[in-house]
Amino acid sequence: MTLLSSLLLADSRLPTGGHAHSGGVEAAVERGLVRTEADLALFLAGRLRGAGPVVAAVAAAGCLLAAGTAPVDWGRWDGAVSARIPSAAAREASRAQGTALLRTACRVWPAAALETLGRAGRPHHPLVLGAVVTAAGDGADAAAALALHHLLGGACAAAVRLLGLDPIAVAAVQACASRLAERAVPAAVRAAREAVAQQDPRLLPSTGTPLPELLAELHARTEVTLFAS
Repeated sequence: MTLLSSLLLADSRLPTGGHAHSGGVEAAVERGLVRTEADLALFLAGRLRGAGPVVAAVAAAGCLLAAGTAPVDWGRWDGAVSARIPSAAAREASRAQGTALLRTACRVWPAAALETLGRAGRPHHPLVLGAVVTAAGDGADAAAALALHHLLGGACAAAVRLLGLDPIAVAAVQACASRLAERAVPAAVRAAREAVAQQDPRLLPSTGTPLPELLAELHARTEVTLFAS
């Protein structure tokens, strides 16, 4: 991937609909769980330990699968992602973001793998992200890192909008969390490589924490929200 392609994929201004999702922050704010920059840092740490290994490994696996020459049963891998997201509302949010990213990527980086993935239905966001990274010309490490970048960036952007926090202070929080995220990339890529080599999505990480799943369900039942999730 060229530097500019990498920056474009990491940019929230790429029209993929990510701006409509808070990553659970809106529901946390509504319940007083996130009020300050320190609360946000704690929230991000939990997300990195819970969902972080999953989204990073799935994105890396999507990248490796799209780069291969063998036919891919995308539905099987997508089903494995669903199995790692207990909340129906969180699954829907992931599919909505994945569908939006795929629609954009097919215009920006057209590739046969993306067309095949699109025929699998409404694939999950990290799986799509990995396939898009391949189409854009990079590898599994970049895919895993980008998945974690989006996990952090969406939450931080939402916190600024919802709470009016100092954007510079929030950027510092994200930078600190990003250092933790970078250390998680190698393990995620190793897991993805093993899963793809064995053609067994069950080997992907299955970490998680219950609070984000509960918050997703509560958010879906809230009548008036600023974010879709």
